[in-house]
Amino acid sequence: MALEPGPMKVIHNFHTTKEEVLEDIKKLDLWPTVYVSERMDELPLHWHDVDNCGYVMEGKSYVVNEQGEKIPLQAGDKLHIPAGAVHAEGEVEDRMVYIVGISKPENLLDALLPLHPPEESPLSKR
Repeated sequence: MALEPGPMKVIHNFHTTKEEVLEDIKKLDLWPTVYVSERMDELPLHWHDVDNCGYVMEGKSYVVNEQGEKIPLQAGDKLHIPAGAVHAEGEVEDRMVYIVGISKPENLLDALLPLHPPEESPLSKR
């Protein structure tokens, strides 16, 4: 089941356990993996070719939505990012751990790269 097209969403306090995350990934028919982010700078606005959901298991940071607003992230939050949704990962000052579900069985970074420019998003308002 593909995610409904639309903007990135952050759902605060979505989960408390790994089992809840894996059940949601199964319900959405996504392929699970783990991503650990060490320190990094804020990325530019971009979009991906695949649907993905990120579940914050540890750490805190923020994401930037299409309007440039920073939305805080912490353990328990879910990032809902349909293919084409413009967003940016925020600066990470300490380690963050995510469980990520993507819509195809592929290495996570291979599936999420390249970072496409926002003006080319199939969801952008023309």
